Amino acid sequence: MIRYKTPEQVALIREGGRKLGQITAKLAAAVKPGITTADLEELLLKLIAEAGGVPAFKGYRSSKRGRPFPTALCASINQQIVHGAAVPGRVLKSGDIIGLDLGMEYPIVKPGESPAWPVNKSAPHGGYFTDMAVTVTVGKVSRQVQKLVNVTRQCLDLAIEQARPGNTLLQIAQAIQPLAEKNGFSVVRDLVGHGVGLGVHEDPQIPHYVCNQYGEQDIVLKPGMVIAIEPMISLGSPEIKAGRDGFSFETIDDSWSAHFEHTIAITATGNQILTSPE
Repeated sequence: MIRYKTPEQVALIREGGRKLGQITAKLAAAVKPGITTADLEELLLKLIAEAGGVPAFKGYRSSKRGRPFPTALCASINQQIVHGAAVPGRVLKSGDIIGLDLGMEYPIVKPGESPAWPVNKSAPHGGYFTDMAVTVTVGKVSRQVQKLVNVTRQCLDLAIEQARPGNTLLQIAQAIQPLAEKNGFSVVRDLVGHGVGLGVHEDPQIPHYVCNQYGEQDIVLKPGMVIAIEPMISLGSPEIKAGRDGFSFETIDDSWSAHFEHTIAITATGNQILTSPE
């Protein structure tokens, strides 16, 4: 079931999203050869605390029986697509790429506090969730890898242009898949975008490729929807496998993958990028 957000809720999600965008920019700027994913985790925890939020991913369970995710940061290196745990730390070297995927709950209801803003009773701390990701190059990378990163970012930009009222989820996929494949890349199929805001993951699921045989992508975008669009593009196969860390997903052929994501609100006239740092 799609849960539509009120203008007041969207404003609170935007407030948290702006902070998350600023945090992401600082985290990306810290990436350099020799730094570890544990260093980035430590920095992220510090930045989220300073912003007055709580990490959305640390301790998150994808199911009641699932293992809690161990870190605030999803740090996915090279062939890892998403959900790489940041601890134990791995050293980044020149030529690598790393996907930084992070989420935050904000604002937080403090014990004994009765806030004037509408509390989200679905959240552990009463706040609202935002989610975003960037892929960062480490030192000097090959031309093909740089092209992969650039094209994946462009795929997200084109998808956001299609995220407006009256359009469908199919049009989002139709913006992403041709650009990726025209450049010789493939769209990861088994991992999708999603609704967000009241929960870390909500309906609808948002595939980034055309798979509308049974009309599942005919959902119409309407004002009040808040969604996370996050194309994951591979140099090789679109198929995935479970990572050796027990949390990540990797490309089945170990080809490298890039990932970009924004949280978007559908408005009456178009959309608003809620995780923009500006």
